[in-house]
Amino acid sequence: MLKSQDLPDCLYQNEPTLISPNTSTPKHSLYLSNLDDQKFLRFSIKYLYLFNKSVSPDILKHSLSKLLVDYYPLAGRLRTSTENDQKLEIDCNGQGAVFAEAFMDMTAENFLEHSMKPNRSWRKLLYKVEAQSFVDIPPLVVQVTNLRCGGMILCTGINHCLCDGIGTSQFLHGWAHMTAKPTLDLPISPSHSRHVLEPRYPTQINFAHPQYTKTILKDVDINQYLQSQPPVAVSITFTASDLRHLKRQCIPSLKCTTFEALACHTWRSWVRSMDLPPSLNVKLLFSVNVRKKLNPEIPQGYYGNGFVLGCAQARVKDLVSTNLYHGVNLVQEAKSSLSDDYVRSMVDLLEDKSVKTDLATSLVISQWSKLGLEDLDFGEGKPLHMGPLSSDIYCLFLPVVGDFDAVRVLVSMPERVIQNFEYYMKEFLKEENNDDRNSNGEKHGLL
Repeated sequence: MLKSQDLPDCLYQNEPTLISPNTSTPKHSLYLSNLDDQKFLRFSIKYLYLFNKSVSPDILKHSLSKLLVDYYPLAGRLRTSTENDQKLEIDCNGQGAVFAEAFMDMTAENFLEHSMKPNRSWRKLLYKVEAQSFVDIPPLVVQVTNLRCGGMILCTGINHCLCDGIGTSQFLHGWAHMTAKPTLDLPISPSHSRHVLEPRYPTQINFAHPQYTKTILKDVDINQYLQSQPPVAVSITFTASDLRHLKRQCIPSLKCTTFEALACHTWRSWVRSMDLPPSLNVKLLFSVNVRKKLNPEIPQGYYGNGFVLGCAQARVKDLVSTNLYHGVNLVQEAKSSLSDDYVRSMVDLLEDKSVKTDLATSLVISQWSKLGLEDLDFGEGKPLHMGPLSSDIYCLFLPVVGDFDAVRVLVSMPERVIQNFEYYMKEFLKEENNDDRNSNGEKHGLL
Protein backbone atom coordinates (compact mmCIF):
# COMPACT_ATOMS: atom_id res chain seq x y z
CA MET A 1 0.00 0.00 0.00
CA LEU A 2 1.25 3.48 -0.85
CA LYS A 3 1.95 5.64 2.22
CA SER A 4 1.09 8.81 0.32
CA GLN A 5 -0.55 9.88 -2.89
CA ASP A 6 2.83 10.50 -4.55
CA LEU A 7 3.83 7.91 -7.13
CA PRO A 8 7.25 6.24 -7.21
CA ASP A 9 9.60 7.20 -10.02
CA CYS A 10 9.31 5.77 -13.50
CA LEU A 11 12.23 3.62 -14.63
CA TYR A 12 13.15 4.02 -18.31
CA GLN A 13 15.35 1.30 -19.81
CA ASN A 14 15.55 3.00 -23.20
CA GLU A 15 15.14 6.42 -24.70
CA PRO A 16 11.72 7.20 -26.21
CA THR A 17 11.34 6.33 -29.89
CA LEU A 18 9.55 8.03 -32.75
CA ILE A 19 6.70 6.02 -34.26
CA SER A 20 6.15 7.01 -37.88
CA PRO A 21 3.42 5.83 -40.29
CA ASN A 22 4.40 2.39 -41.59
CA THR A 23 3.77 3.38 -45.22
CA SER A 24 4.26 6.67 -47.06
CA THR A 25 1.73 9.41 -46.31
CA PRO A 26 0.86 12.74 -47.97
CA LYS A 27 3.41 15.50 -47.43
CA HIS A 28 1.74 18.91 -47.27
CA SER A 29 0.65 21.69 -44.94
CA LEU A 30 -2.69 21.13 -43.22
CA TYR A 31 -4.81 24.22 -42.64
CA LEU A 32 -6.12 24.67 -39.10
CA SER A 33 -9.48 26.38 -38.70
CA ASN A 34 -10.04 29.37 -36.44
CA LEU A 35 -11.70 27.01 -33.96
CA ASP A 36 -8.53 24.87 -33.93
CA ASP A 37 -6.16 27.79 -33.74
CA GLN A 38 -7.45 29.56 -30.63
CA LYS A 39 -4.77 30.45 -28.07
CA PHE A 40 -7.18 29.01 -25.50
CA LEU A 41 -6.49 25.56 -27.00
CA ARG A 42 -2.73 25.68 -27.19
CA PHE A 43 -2.13 22.74 -24.89
CA SER A 44 -2.26 18.95 -25.03
CA ILE A 45 -5.23 16.90 -23.82
CA LYS A 46 -3.62 14.44 -21.42
CA TYR A 47 -5.51 11.21 -20.79
CA LEU A 48 -4.60 8.51 -18.26
CA TYR A 49 -5.81 4.91 -18.49
CA LEU A 50 -5.21 2.17 -15.95
CA PHE A 51 -5.50 -1.40 -17.20
CA ASN A 52 -5.48 -4.61 -15.18
CA LYS A 53 -3.46 -6.43 -17.82
CA SER A 54 -0.73 -4.97 -20.00
CA VAL A 55 -0.41 -5.13 -23.77
CA SER A 56 3.02 -5.65 -25.28
CA PRO A 57 4.63 -2.28 -26.13
CA ASP A 58 5.81 -3.77 -29.42
CA ILE A 59 2.21 -4.60 -30.37
CA LEU A 60 1.09 -1.08 -29.39
CA LYS A 61 3.90 0.47 -31.45
CA HIS A 62 3.03 -1.64 -34.48
CA SER A 63 -0.68 -0.81 -34.36
CA LEU A 64 0.09 2.87 -33.77
CA SER A 65 2.36 2.99 -36.83
CA LYS A 66 -0.49 1.48 -38.89
CA LEU A 67 -3.04 3.92 -37.48
CA LEU A 68 -0.79 6.91 -38.22
CA VAL A 69 -1.15 6.13 -41.91
CA ASP A 70 -4.80 7.15 -41.52
CA TYR A 71 -4.14 9.90 -38.95
CA TYR A 72 -0.93 11.12 -40.58
CA PRO A 73 -1.21 14.76 -39.37
CA LEU A 74 -0.63 13.48 -35.81
CA ALA A 75 2.76 12.24 -37.00
CA GLY A 76 3.62 15.73 -38.28
CA ARG A 77 4.66 18.91 -36.51
CA LEU A 78 3.05 22.24 -35.73
CA ARG A 79 4.53 25.38 -37.21
CA THR A 80 3.57 29.00 -37.76
CA SER A 81 2.06 29.84 -41.11
CA THR A 82 4.31 31.52 -43.66
CA GLU A 83 1.42 33.86 -44.49
CA ASN A 84 0.52 34.83 -40.89
CA ASP A 85 2.95 34.43 -38.01
CA GLN A 86 0.06 34.40 -35.50
CA LYS A 87 -1.59 31.40 -37.16
CA LEU A 88 -0.59 27.75 -36.82
CA GLU A 89 -0.65 24.97 -39.38
CA ILE A 90 0.52 21.36 -39.45
CA ASP A 91 3.55 20.29 -41.42
CA CYS A 92 2.52 16.75 -42.42
CA ASN A 93 6.04 15.37 -42.64
CA GLY A 94 5.64 11.91 -41.12
CA GLN A 95 8.27 12.64 -38.46
CA GLY A 96 6.43 10.50 -35.94
CA ALA A 97 4.82 10.36 -32.51
CA VAL A 98 6.88 10.08 -29.34
CA PHE A 99 6.54 6.68 -27.63
CA ALA A 100 8.10 6.07 -24.21
CA GLU A 101 8.23 2.82 -22.21
CA ALA A 102 8.68 2.72 -18.44
CA PHE A 103 8.24 0.58 -15.34
CA MET A 104 6.79 1.67 -12.01
CA ASP A 105 7.09 -0.36 -8.82
CA MET A 106 3.43 -0.36 -7.80
CA THR A 107 0.23 -2.26 -8.51
CA ALA A 108 -3.00 -1.25 -10.21
CA GLU A 109 -4.73 -1.61 -6.84
CA ASN A 110 -2.25 0.85 -5.29
CA PHE A 111 -3.04 3.38 -7.98
CA LEU A 112 -6.80 2.96 -7.66
CA GLU A 113 -6.65 3.91 -3.97
CA HIS A 114 -5.79 7.49 -4.93
CA SER A 115 -7.18 7.65 -8.46
CA MET A 116 -9.98 10.18 -7.89
CA LYS A 117 -7.68 13.18 -7.37
CA PRO A 118 -4.69 13.71 -9.65
CA ASN A 119 -1.57 15.18 -8.07
CA ARG A 120 1.66 16.61 -9.41
CA SER A 121 3.51 13.29 -9.19
CA TRP A 122 1.24 11.84 -11.88
CA ARG A 123 2.99 14.01 -14.46
CA LYS A 124 5.91 11.56 -14.53
CA LEU A 125 3.51 9.09 -16.23
CA LEU A 126 3.80 11.04 -19.51
CA TYR A 127 7.25 11.62 -20.94
CA LYS A 128 8.12 15.32 -20.91
CA VAL A 129 9.47 16.45 -24.25
CA GLU A 130 12.05 19.20 -23.84
CA ALA A 131 10.92 22.01 -26.14
CA GLN A 132 11.31 25.77 -26.33
CA SER A 133 7.61 26.35 -26.93
CA PHE A 134 4.28 24.60 -27.27
CA VAL A 135 4.68 24.61 -31.06
CA ASP A 136 7.83 22.47 -30.81
CA ILE A 137 6.14 19.63 -28.90
CA PRO A 138 5.09 16.72 -31.16
CA PRO A 139 1.29 16.54 -31.56
CA LEU A 140 1.17 13.02 -30.09
CA VAL A 141 3.16 11.81 -27.08
CA VAL A 142 2.53 8.36 -25.56
CA GLN A 143 3.92 6.63 -22.49
CA VAL A 144 3.21 3.02 -21.52
CA THR A 145 4.13 2.29 -17.89
CA ASN A 146 4.14 -1.36 -16.89
CA LEU A 147 3.27 -2.15 -13.27
CA ARG A 148 4.52 -4.76 -10.82
CA CYS A 149 1.19 -6.62 -10.95
CA GLY A 150 1.25 -7.09 -14.72
CA GLY A 151 -1.06 -4.14 -15.37
CA MET A 152 -0.21 -0.97 -17.22
CA ILE A 153 -0.89 2.75 -17.25
CA LEU A 154 -1.29 4.30 -20.69
CA CYS A 155 -0.96 8.07 -20.95
CA THR A 156 -1.40 10.13 -24.09
CA GLY A 157 -0.81 13.80 -24.80
CA ILE A 158 -2.77 14.86 -27.89
CA ASN A 159 -2.47 18.40 -29.19
CA HIS A 160 -5.79 20.21 -28.73
CA CYS A 161 -5.21 22.31 -31.86
CA LEU A 162 -5.51 19.10 -33.91
CA CYS A 163 -8.30 17.30 -32.03
CA ASP A 164 -11.21 18.02 -29.73
CA GLY A 165 -12.63 15.53 -27.21
CA ILE A 166 -14.70 13.72 -29.85
CA GLY A 167 -11.67 13.60 -32.14
CA THR A 168 -9.34 12.24 -29.48
CA SER A 169 -11.88 9.57 -28.54
CA GLN A 170 -12.22 8.61 -32.21
CA PHE A 171 -8.42 8.37 -32.56
CA LEU A 172 -7.94 6.34 -29.37
CA HIS A 173 -10.75 3.94 -30.25
CA GLY A 174 -9.16 3.56 -33.69
CA TRP A 175 -5.86 2.64 -32.04
CA ALA A 176 -7.53 0.15 -29.70
CA HIS A 177 -9.47 -1.36 -32.63
CA MET A 178 -6.32 -1.72 -34.73
CA THR A 179 -4.54 -3.38 -31.79
CA ALA A 180 -7.29 -5.83 -30.81
CA LYS A 181 -8.62 -6.52 -34.34
CA PRO A 182 -5.70 -5.90 -36.70
CA THR A 183 -7.33 -7.56 -39.72
CA LEU A 184 -10.48 -5.38 -39.66
CA ASP A 185 -10.92 -1.92 -41.16
CA LEU A 186 -11.31 1.13 -38.95
CA PRO A 187 -14.94 1.67 -37.89
CA ILE A 188 -14.64 5.39 -38.70
CA SER A 189 -12.28 6.83 -41.32
CA PRO A 190 -10.82 10.20 -40.34
CA SER A 191 -11.77 13.37 -42.21
CA HIS A 192 -8.78 15.73 -42.32
CA SER A 193 -9.85 18.89 -44.15
CA ARG A 194 -10.84 21.82 -41.93
CA HIS A 195 -11.99 24.09 -44.79
CA VAL A 196 -15.65 23.58 -43.83
CA LEU A 197 -14.85 25.99 -40.97
CA GLU A 198 -13.07 28.63 -43.01
CA PRO A 199 -14.05 32.26 -42.30
CA ARG A 200 -16.05 34.26 -44.83
CA TYR A 201 -14.53 37.13 -46.79
CA PRO A 202 -15.40 39.77 -45.96
CA THR A 203 -16.07 38.63 -42.42
CA GLN A 204 -19.62 38.99 -41.10
CA ILE A 205 -19.81 39.32 -37.33
CA ASN A 206 -23.56 39.51 -36.87
CA PHE A 207 -23.87 38.56 -33.20
CA ALA A 208 -22.47 39.50 -29.82
CA HIS A 209 -20.03 36.86 -28.60
CA PRO A 210 -19.63 37.24 -24.83
CA GLN A 211 -17.29 34.23 -24.78
CA TYR A 212 -14.57 36.52 -26.12
CA THR A 213 -12.97 39.80 -25.23
CA LYS A 214 -10.22 42.22 -26.26
CA THR A 215 -9.98 43.74 -22.81
CA ILE A 216 -6.62 43.17 -21.13
CA LEU A 217 -7.49 43.86 -17.49
CA LYS A 218 -10.58 43.63 -15.33
CA ASP A 219 -11.24 44.88 -11.81
CA VAL A 220 -11.98 41.31 -10.73
CA ASP A 221 -10.12 38.41 -12.32
CA ILE A 222 -11.24 35.12 -10.76
CA ASN A 223 -8.98 33.17 -13.09
CA GLN A 224 -5.92 35.09 -11.88
CA TYR A 225 -6.96 34.53 -8.26
CA LEU A 226 -7.40 30.78 -8.81
CA GLN A 227 -3.92 30.53 -10.33
CA SER A 228 -2.26 32.64 -7.64
CA GLN A 229 -2.47 29.87 -5.02
CA PRO A 230 -1.51 26.20 -5.11
CA PRO A 231 -4.55 24.46 -6.62
CA VAL A 232 -6.07 21.45 -4.88
CA ALA A 233 -8.13 18.91 -6.81
CA VAL A 234 -11.77 18.42 -5.83
CA SER A 235 -13.57 15.30 -7.08
CA ILE A 236 -17.29 14.77 -6.47
CA THR A 237 -19.21 11.85 -7.94
CA PHE A 238 -22.92 12.13 -8.73
CA THR A 239 -24.80 8.85 -9.01
CA ALA A 240 -27.81 8.44 -11.27
CA SER A 241 -30.00 8.90 -8.19
CA ASP A 242 -28.18 12.11 -7.22
CA LEU A 243 -28.70 13.47 -10.73
CA ARG A 244 -32.42 12.68 -10.68
CA HIS A 245 -32.70 14.51 -7.36
CA LEU A 246 -30.78 17.45 -8.80
CA LYS A 247 -33.10 17.75 -11.80
CA ARG A 248 -36.05 17.85 -9.40
CA GLN A 249 -34.65 21.13 -8.06
CA CYS A 250 -35.81 22.85 -11.27
CA ILE A 251 -38.98 24.29 -9.73
CA PRO A 252 -41.33 25.14 -11.38
CA SER A 253 -41.01 22.03 -13.54
CA LEU A 254 -38.46 22.44 -16.33
CA LYS A 255 -37.45 19.76 -18.81
CA CYS A 256 -33.68 19.71 -18.91
CA THR A 257 -30.79 17.38 -19.63
CA THR A 258 -28.47 15.99 -16.99
CA PHE A 259 -25.66 18.13 -18.37
CA GLU A 260 -27.72 21.33 -18.16
CA ALA A 261 -28.72 20.70 -14.56
CA LEU A 262 -25.26 19.61 -13.38
CA ALA A 263 -23.47 22.40 -15.27
CA CYS A 264 -25.71 25.06 -13.76
CA HIS A 265 -25.46 23.52 -10.28
CA THR A 266 -21.65 23.37 -10.50
CA TRP A 267 -21.51 26.99 -11.71
CA ARG A 268 -23.72 28.21 -8.86
CA SER A 269 -21.75 26.22 -6.27
CA TRP A 270 -18.45 27.54 -7.64
CA VAL A 271 -19.69 31.13 -7.49
CA ARG A 272 -21.22 30.74 -4.02
CA SER A 273 -18.04 29.20 -2.60
CA MET A 274 -15.88 32.22 -3.46
CA ASP A 275 -17.90 35.04 -1.85
CA LEU A 276 -17.85 37.25 -4.94
CA PRO A 277 -19.26 40.82 -5.20
CA PRO A 278 -23.07 40.60 -5.70
CA SER A 279 -23.05 42.90 -8.74
CA LEU A 280 -20.24 41.05 -10.55
CA ASN A 281 -21.19 39.52 -13.91
CA VAL A 282 -20.06 35.88 -13.98
CA LYS A 283 -20.01 33.52 -16.94
CA LEU A 284 -20.31 29.81 -17.54
CA LEU A 285 -18.45 28.68 -20.66
CA PHE A 286 -19.20 25.12 -21.77
CA SER A 287 -18.27 23.07 -24.81
CA VAL A 288 -21.00 22.30 -27.35
CA ASN A 289 -20.50 19.98 -30.32
CA VAL A 290 -21.61 21.82 -33.49
CA ARG A 291 -20.85 19.09 -36.04
CA LYS A 292 -24.54 18.69 -36.90
CA LYS A 293 -25.54 22.33 -36.37
CA LEU A 294 -23.76 23.66 -39.46
CA ASN A 295 -24.96 23.73 -43.05
CA PRO A 296 -23.41 21.79 -44.64
CA GLU A 297 -22.79 19.50 -41.68
CA ILE A 298 -19.23 18.73 -40.68
CA PRO A 299 -18.48 15.30 -42.23
CA GLN A 300 -18.40 12.09 -40.20
CA GLY A 301 -14.92 11.25 -39.02
CA TYR A 302 -13.93 14.90 -38.53
CA TYR A 303 -11.52 14.88 -35.61
CA GLY A 304 -10.58 18.56 -35.51
CA ASN A 305 -12.22 21.04 -33.17
CA GLY A 306 -15.91 20.85 -33.95
CA PHE A 307 -17.07 22.47 -30.74
CA VAL A 308 -17.67 26.04 -29.63
CA LEU A 309 -18.15 27.54 -26.19
CA GLY A 310 -21.69 28.26 -25.12
CA CYS A 311 -21.91 31.19 -22.73
CA ALA A 312 -24.44 31.72 -19.94
CA GLN A 313 -23.99 34.84 -17.83
CA ALA A 314 -25.63 36.46 -14.82
CA ARG A 315 -24.91 38.78 -11.92
CA VAL A 316 -23.76 36.92 -8.82
CA LYS A 317 -26.78 37.99 -6.77
CA ASP A 318 -29.21 36.86 -9.47
CA LEU A 319 -27.53 33.50 -9.89
CA VAL A 320 -27.20 32.53 -6.23
CA SER A 321 -30.44 34.03 -4.84
CA THR A 322 -32.70 32.03 -7.16
CA ASN A 323 -33.12 28.28 -7.54
CA LEU A 324 -31.70 26.04 -10.23
CA TYR A 325 -34.53 26.89 -12.65
CA HIS A 326 -33.15 30.35 -13.45
CA GLY A 327 -29.59 29.16 -14.18
CA VAL A 328 -30.71 26.16 -16.24
CA ASN A 329 -32.80 28.51 -18.37
CA LEU A 330 -29.66 30.57 -19.03
CA VAL A 331 -27.73 27.45 -20.07
CA GLN A 332 -30.54 26.32 -22.38
CA GLU A 333 -30.77 29.76 -23.99
CA ALA A 334 -27.01 29.78 -24.56
CA LYS A 335 -27.20 26.35 -26.24
CA SER A 336 -30.18 27.29 -28.41
CA SER A 337 -28.39 30.39 -29.73
CA LEU A 338 -25.67 28.28 -31.39
CA SER A 339 -27.15 28.26 -34.89
CA ASP A 340 -25.19 27.95 -38.13
CA ASP A 341 -25.23 31.76 -38.49
CA TYR A 342 -23.98 32.23 -34.92
CA VAL A 343 -21.11 29.75 -35.30
CA ARG A 344 -20.08 31.26 -38.66
CA SER A 345 -20.07 34.70 -37.01
CA MET A 346 -17.84 33.32 -34.25
CA VAL A 347 -15.41 31.80 -36.78
CA ASP A 348 -15.23 35.18 -38.53
CA LEU A 349 -14.63 36.98 -35.23
CA LEU A 350 -11.64 34.75 -34.54
CA GLU A 351 -9.90 36.05 -37.66
CA ASP A 352 -8.94 38.91 -35.34
CA LYS A 353 -6.02 37.38 -33.42
CA SER A 354 -6.32 39.99 -30.65
CA VAL A 355 -9.61 38.40 -29.60
CA LYS A 356 -9.26 35.93 -26.75
CA THR A 357 -11.49 33.72 -24.63
CA ASP A 358 -12.84 35.69 -21.66
CA LEU A 359 -11.65 33.70 -18.65
CA ALA A 360 -11.52 36.55 -16.13
CA THR A 361 -14.85 35.84 -14.45
CA SER A 362 -15.72 32.49 -16.03
CA LEU A 363 -16.02 28.86 -15.06
CA VAL A 364 -15.15 26.63 -18.03
CA ILE A 365 -16.73 23.16 -18.17
CA SER A 366 -15.61 20.45 -20.58
CA GLN A 367 -17.79 17.37 -21.03
CA TRP A 368 -15.80 14.12 -21.14
CA SER A 369 -18.47 11.90 -19.64
CA LYS A 370 -20.34 10.93 -22.84
CA LEU A 371 -17.49 10.42 -25.29
CA GLY A 372 -17.00 6.69 -24.70
CA LEU A 373 -13.49 7.32 -23.39
CA GLU A 374 -13.96 4.78 -20.60
CA ASP A 375 -14.72 1.96 -23.11
CA LEU A 376 -11.23 1.76 -24.63
CA ASP A 377 -10.16 -1.88 -25.05
CA PHE A 378 -6.82 -2.89 -26.59
CA GLY A 379 -7.74 -6.57 -26.36
CA GLU A 380 -7.13 -7.21 -22.65
CA GLY A 381 -10.25 -5.60 -21.21
CA LYS A 382 -11.59 -2.13 -20.51
CA PRO A 383 -9.78 0.20 -18.11
CA LEU A 384 -10.10 0.12 -14.35
CA HIS A 385 -9.78 3.90 -14.35
CA MET A 386 -9.93 6.67 -16.91
CA GLY A 387 -9.36 10.37 -16.32
CA PRO A 388 -7.08 13.33 -16.92
CA LEU A 389 -3.38 13.20 -16.12
CA SER A 390 -3.67 16.40 -14.09
CA SER A 391 -6.38 18.58 -12.62
CA ASP A 392 -6.91 22.13 -13.79
CA ILE A 393 -8.93 25.21 -12.88
CA TYR A 394 -11.16 24.25 -15.81
CA CYS A 395 -13.89 21.85 -14.73
CA LEU A 396 -14.22 18.37 -16.23
CA PHE A 397 -17.31 16.16 -16.24
CA LEU A 398 -15.77 12.68 -16.27
CA PRO A 399 -17.14 9.18 -16.88
CA VAL A 400 -17.32 6.71 -14.03
CA VAL A 401 -15.95 3.34 -15.09
CA GLY A 402 -18.68 0.70 -14.81
CA ASP A 403 -21.51 3.19 -14.28
CA PHE A 404 -22.60 4.90 -17.50
CA ASP A 405 -25.21 7.10 -15.80
CA ALA A 406 -22.90 8.52 -13.11
CA VAL A 407 -20.75 11.65 -13.57
CA ARG A 408 -17.61 12.70 -11.71
CA VAL A 409 -16.97 16.43 -11.41
CA LEU A 410 -13.27 17.34 -11.17
CA VAL A 411 -11.89 20.84 -10.71
CA SER A 412 -8.96 22.45 -8.87
CA MET A 413 -9.44 25.34 -6.45
CA PRO A 414 -7.59 27.15 -3.66
CA GLU A 415 -7.74 25.01 -0.53
CA ARG A 416 -9.57 27.62 1.52
CA VAL A 417 -12.71 27.50 -0.67
CA ILE A 418 -12.92 23.73 -1.14
CA GLN A 419 -15.01 23.04 1.95
CA ASN A 420 -17.61 25.60 0.85
CA PHE A 421 -17.67 24.22 -2.69
CA GLU A 422 -18.16 20.63 -1.54
CA TYR A 423 -20.93 21.73 0.83
CA TYR A 424 -22.86 23.61 -1.86
CA MET A 425 -22.41 20.78 -4.37
CA LYS A 426 -24.05 18.25 -2.00
CA GLU A 427 -26.44 20.59 -0.15
CA PHE A 428 -29.42 19.70 -2.35
CA LEU A 429 -29.19 16.03 -1.32
CA LYS A 430 -29.67 16.95 2.35
CA GLU A 431 -32.64 19.14 1.44
CA GLU A 432 -34.11 16.33 -0.68
CA ASN A 433 -33.71 13.82 2.16
CA ASN A 434 -35.36 16.23 4.60
CA ASP A 435 -38.26 16.74 2.20
CA ASP A 436 -38.63 12.96 1.83
CA ARG A 437 -38.66 12.47 5.59
CA ASN A 438 -41.20 15.26 6.06
CA SER A 439 -43.55 13.92 3.40
CA ASN A 440 -43.25 10.39 4.82
CA GLY A 441 -43.97 11.74 8.30
CA GLU A 442 -47.08 13.56 7.15
CA LYS A 443 -48.21 10.49 5.22
CA HIS A 444 -47.99 8.32 8.33
CA GLY A 445 -49.35 10.91 10.77
CA LEU A 446 -45.97 11.40 12.47
CA LEU A 447 -45.85 15.21 12.12
